[in-house]
Formats: sequence, C-alpha cells, structure tokens
Amino acid sequence: MTNPEKVLENTIKRCRERNIIIPTYKEMAHPEKIPTGIKDELQNIGLQELNPRNLFRITWKNEPKESGGGFGNVNILEFPPELTGVKARIVMLLGKYFPTGSFKVGATIGPLVEKLVSGTFDPTSQKALWPSTGNYCRGGAFNSSLLACHCIAVLPEGMSKERFSWLENIGAEVYTTPGSESNVREVYEKSFQLKKDHPEKIVIFNQFEEFGNAVWHYVCTGQAIEEVFTLLRTDNQRFAALFLTQGSAGTLGAGDYLREKFPHIKICAGEALQCPTLLYNGYGEHRIEGIGDKHVPWIHNIKNMDMVAGIDDEKCIRLLRLFNENSGRNFLQAQGISEEFTNKLDLLGISGIANLIGCIKMAKYYEMEKNDVVFTVATDSMDLYQSRLKEQREQNRSYSELQAGMDYEAGLMSLTVDHINELSYWDKKRIHNLKYFTWVEQLGKNVAELDRQWNDQKYWKEKYLSYLEWDERIIEFNKKTGLQ
Repeated sequence: MTNPEKVLENTIKRCRERNIIIPTYKEMAHPEKIPTGIKDELQNIGLQELNPRNLFRITWKNEPKESGGGFGNVNILEFPPELTGVKARIVMLLGKYFPTGSFKVGATIGPLVEKLVSGTFDPTSQKALWPSTGNYCRGGAFNSSLLACHCIAVLPEGMSKERFSWLENIGAEVYTTPGSESNVREVYEKSFQLKKDHPEKIVIFNQFEEFGNAVWHYVCTGQAIEEVFTLLRTDNQRFAALFLTQGSAGTLGAGDYLREKFPHIKICAGEALQCPTLLYNGYGEHRIEGIGDKHVPWIHNIKNMDMVAGIDDEKCIRLLRLFNENSGRNFLQAQGISEEFTNKLDLLGISGIANLIGCIKMAKYYEMEKNDVVFTVATDSMDLYQSRLKEQREQNRSYSELQAGMDYEAGLMSLTVDHINELSYWDKKRIHNLKYFTWVEQLGKNVAELDRQWNDQKYWKEKYLSYLEWDERIIEFNKKTGLQ
C-alpha cells in the first residue's frame, strides 16, 4: 500500500520544482486576499496560459481580459424585461472569464488539491482520470497541467468538436465512449475499465461524488451571488430564487450556502425535458450539453430543493440561433433591446440558455414582480459551441428575421409553467431514493451514509465546512514547498 507521507514528500518536491503555489478556498472566493507578489506576476500571464499562477484565477472576479488583468467585481449579465417577458430581475454569473472559458475549473480544483495535500494522489507516478461530458474533464485537464499531473479525459464521442480539439491541444490522454450528453454510464464503464487495467496508476475523480466539487460552489459561487445581490439590491428588493440546471449538481452546492443567508428563497433544479430523471424518473437523450445525466448525483442535497423543472432542448437550440445570428440580434433590437446588450448574448452557452429559460419559468410560476431578483449562472459561452451553430446553419440554412420572431415568441414570450413540480416532502424523498440504485447497488456506496444524507442535515454542513480544514492544510503545504 502506498505510504501517504512518501507521496506527500513527492508532491511537495514536484511543486517546489515547478514553482507551484496552491490557492486556498478563501483566496478563490476573495481574490483581494491573494498575495501582492502573485497579483503582480499575473499581469504578464494570459488567462488561458498553462502557468501555475493561473490557479489563482479560479474565481468569479477575474477582470474580463484575455491577458494580464487583475480582479474586480463578479462578472454578470442582467437581462432586460423586453427579452425575458417577466418583471422579475434575472441576473446571471458568467463562466466565460475563467481559465478554459468555463467555471468547471473550480469544480475540479477542490477534488484534486484535497488528494494532493493529503498524500492520497501522487503526481509523479499516477494519472488523474476525469470522467465527463465535456467541461469537467477540460477543467480537470487544465488543473492537472498546472499542478504537474498526467491527465486522462473520458467523454462521449457526440460532444462538441471544440471540447476534443481543446483536450488534444493541452496534451490530455483522451478516450471516447458511445453516445452524447446523457450517456454517462458508458463513461463510467470505460473509466472503471481503465482503472481495473492500471489499479495503482489511475485515480478517478468522479464529479458526481466528489464533494470538493460542491464545496467549491458553496464557498465561491454562493458568496459571489450573495455579493452581487448586495451590490445590486435597491429598496424593497428581495432575493427570490435560484435556478440551476443539474449536471453534476456541484453548482447546487451554492444553494446550500444561499439558503443559510436567505432562508425564504426558492431553489429549482432544471434538467432537459428529453431526459427528465428528477421530474418523471425518466430517461432519454438531449442536446443541452453540460446537464442531465440519467441519475441523481451523490453530492446533491435533495432536501434543499423547492422544485424541479424540465427545459425543452428544442427551445435552447432555437434561442442559440436567435442570440447569435445577425438577423436574430436585429430583431431583438427592434423589440427595444439595446445593441450593446445583444452583442453580449454570446456570453451564454447552451446550458446558460437553458438556465435563462428556467429563470423565466420560475418567475412566471411564482408570479414574481419587479422587486424580485432571480439568480443563475452561465457555465461557459458560445466559444465552445461554434460547431453547433455551424451545424444548425447547414441543417436549416439561412436565418431570417421572420424566423427570429417565431423563435423569440416560442422560446421566450410564450414560455409556460408546464413540466414544473413544486416538491413536497415525499417528492423530495422519491428523488433522493433514486440515489440508491446508482450509488449503493451499482457503485458500492454505504446505505447508512445514504440514509444520513436524508435524515441528518448536519451531514451536509460538515461536508461544506470542510473547506476551513482544507485551507489550513493548503497553507501548511505551501509552507513546506518553501515558495510562500
């Protein structure tokens, strides 16, 4: 059996040789706490560079610049009522301004760093395997490179071309599996096969069970949303709702933080209507890349949910063109939406569009007024979906303002409260119980822990507050490298 002390010694030596300093959760949530010397170094480093100092750019507060840049307020986009058709304010945090162009670098740094500083993963002899449908393995590959670890990415062959070209450019070892977005079981099977073939050489970082994923969002995304609300709020405004599509459910960890600060909020988990696992115990395939994987993640605190909603992927694809074609933007400007705003619509990737739809449906369901604020996030931007836009152009040819008007009406103005379930106690327990079949029967989790997740909310608090201990261990680790 591997000696953790020896592994830790190897890791410290590797970090010392590669000039690697690891950020704490507090520094990622509040980059003003980052040492001045590191901030100065970042002025000469591009946002996407494979430089270990970019670990300190895993934050919502990066200055939106491709090179150099410091830190400021959280990057957001607020949608005008002319676009949403509702009175409530809808505010979206933007993932584009993270390294890799997606906040999934945050979801992956916690799990990897925890194993590095505890001596349970050896970057000098083991490989980090990231099973994913795209952005998670990209984030894992990026952080693996920055932390001097060999990376394996396993993802479905049907994902966007941009994901594969990016992984190849970064030097990841890539394995593809059959299917697309909702074919996660095949990704699991390939990952387990690789682990079985090389048991001592491969460590699997499964986003659906790695609590470091949810912990990062609890600390960083939760506090970022709280800060934005504090800055934006005016008299009589209230934090009304949080809508997030469920992929790994890591982002929903922010909901646990926000529930503590704003107990009255409504929290909704969205999924593709074509793969309605939470909503109808259903299955299927869909085109909203980044969400909906035919099971309930181990790290999802179902008791903290108020509702689930199905989002039609056809509406997302139609809005993809409306938001990104010149004729679509011209139509929106004719509806009184500024050119300045329409030029920012490429800040939403496909799942970001799904999140916008979900916010509108929530606002309509609860009949929200102008004093209500609804928050969500954009995981990534259109930078990762130009091939999808090209496919739509090839399949459906030119995009007219007449078509734009039809998509505006169908995808935004005519949204209804269909396929929404406001959860009762027993609805929540039904969803929670679905974990048993994936995690206990198939993957060997302990049923006693599953029961504790439901019966003891201290379980979740202990998981989230573990960041305090990890921060102490990170600080001690950095001291041992002699670099800080």
